[in-house]
Amino acid sequence: MDAEELFEKFSPMVYNLALRLSGNKADAQDIAQDAFLKAVRGLGDLREHSFAGTWLYRITVNVWKNRVRSEKRRSFWKTFSLDWGGDGGEEKPALQVQAPDAPPDAALEKGDEKRALEAALAQLDPEDRAMLVLREVEGRSYAEIAEITEKPLGTVKSGISRAREALRLKLNALLKDNGT
Repeated sequence: MDAEELFEKFSPMVYNLALRLSGNKADAQDIAQDAFLKAVRGLGDLREHSFAGTWLYRITVNVWKNRVRSEKRRSFWKTFSLDWGGDGGEEKPALQVQAPDAPPDAALEKGDEKRALEAALAQLDPEDRAMLVLREVEGRSYAEIAEITEKPLGTVKSGISRAREALRLKLNALLKDNGT
């Protein structure tokens, strides 16, 4: 597989993952570009039996984690957003809580819950956030996440469970603080 074929086949996947991890389009474009540059440089490292998509996911997650570390050192981390859209079309939140018969003030409460969820996600360890995004948003299997993160399957399962619990605790604390 050459660089052009790799880009044509996987650029939407890499960009969408970068967008879900970073939370904004500008950072997602930078992360996707950096990921493809690293992929092109390491194209010879792609083993015949490896799936190029999984390999690119791993590169993208690592580029994002490096960026987070760098930005934390500069104390510049941005707020995580869940307003992930496709290709500039209709924006659609990836995680949404909706009651079947919502009361009139439900939109306000939903906005508060969404902001609390964003804040709670932003407080998670980048490793935990990456695994949660891969599992809950991208719908990746535990085995795929293990391959992407280069961690044992048991570590991935326990890490995702721990990340869910940490998110739940942070979200509950934020909602309690806001009186929601």
